[in-house]
Amino acid sequence: MNNKMKMVSAFKYIILSVISFISIFPFIWMIIAITNKSVDITNGTLIPGGYFFENLKKLLASDLKYATAFKNSLVISVATTTFAMIVSSAAGYAFEVYKTKTRDRIFNFILLSMMIPFAALIVPLFRMFSKFSTVGALKGISLNTHGAVIVISVATAFLIFFFRQNTKTFPKDLIEAARIDGLGEVSIFFRIFMPTMKSTYAAAIIVTFMSSWNSYMWPLISLQSTDKRTLPLVISALGSSYTPDYGMIMMAVVIATLPTALIFFLMQKHFVAGMTGSVKG
Repeated sequence: MNNKMKMVSAFKYIILSVISFISIFPFIWMIIAITNKSVDITNGTLIPGGYFFENLKKLLASDLKYATAFKNSLVISVATTTFAMIVSSAAGYAFEVYKTKTRDRIFNFILLSMMIPFAALIVPLFRMFSKFSTVGALKGISLNTHGAVIVISVATAFLIFFFRQNTKTFPKDLIEAARIDGLGEVSIFFRIFMPTMKSTYAAAIIVTFMSSWNSYMWPLISLQSTDKRTLPLVISALGSSYTPDYGMIMMAVVIATLPTALIFFLMQKHFVAGMTGSVKG
């Protein structure tokens, strides 16, 4: 019986090892590719080469301004994540804590917006943001500005729904105790709710940052100047040339992957707990 269990266990490990290798192989190949010339990558070589710094030098010297695009993506993603955590979490918190007659109707209307594909919103959004340039107070979020990319992701139906569902697990006794102690509603939110829901915020930060970092459709339409482009737009342009340099493209992809990987590994301890609605720190 023990031998049979050992064989079953060994078989499971073999299957898991094969699946794991298949999953990480594209990343291994990508790392190897950044050290080779374009022709070697085309030929499918799996041996590291000595062209790492040459590919990096060509990427940074490219007319597409990769370094500027990296900075643009970083600014947009950090700003979007920061504002989204405040606005969307406050909305989700309010929908759950403050009870009104129309609360659920408004919330259901917000959820319905998730059913509308983003492609159907492109024309209305473009027309609306194009008119913002004529309004002094709204020029900062008009077309061809980073604000136009940031503002549409600050309050999303998914994030509001996510925070409301997680707020259901938040101990309401803490709110009542804080009110008795004389804390205002804003102080309760920032000083009690946000620290207690640390795991929820970690999960939301990962999802929001990755979504903003990888966003392609709306930045492609709203950011019309070369110096405003984000990384997905530049990487797309690198791959659309007549004779693409795959070594340089792989270098661009690897560098673009690093921030999202770093964010995930720094917050992975809280990610699972946040996705399951835990309020543990």
